[in-house]
Amino acid sequence: MSDELPKPPDGLEMAGRRLWDSVTATFVLNAGEIAILGQAAATADEIVLLEAELRRSSLVVTGYSGQPRPNPLIKILQDHRLLLRRLVDSLNLPDEGQDSGLRPGQRHAQTAAQGRWKSHVPNGKLAELRAAGGQAAS
Repeated sequence: MSDELPKPPDGLEMAGRRLWDSVTATFVLNAGEIAILGQAAATADEIVLLEAELRRSSLVVTGYSGQPRPNPLIKILQDHRLLLRRLVDSLNLPDEGQDSGLRPGQRHAQTAAQGRWKSHVPNGKLAELRAAGGQAAS
């Protein structure tokens, strides 16, 4: 196995290059993951361009019949942000303290389980709390 980092795609700007470098410096990716990372990096660059264009223009524009309407760039920017999130999620990169990453569905299930069990009192403790007059979640 080579210690060489994968070469970034041509044409990446600062945001895309920063994403590429941070991921490839930390994780070993297979060919499919490298392709996804390249798409994510390009999307990050597009987001920067869209944000700059939106800052130069108005949030409200004139519609085809003269009515005020939201600038279409807002929706395009929102779609790009969602795409970037989905691309990065599809890499299944592990969080700190994890050996391997979770798929988005697994991450959702883990969050839901943690929410359900957050106020759980371990066996035996509930009886002790009731006997002591303490409050316990029913």
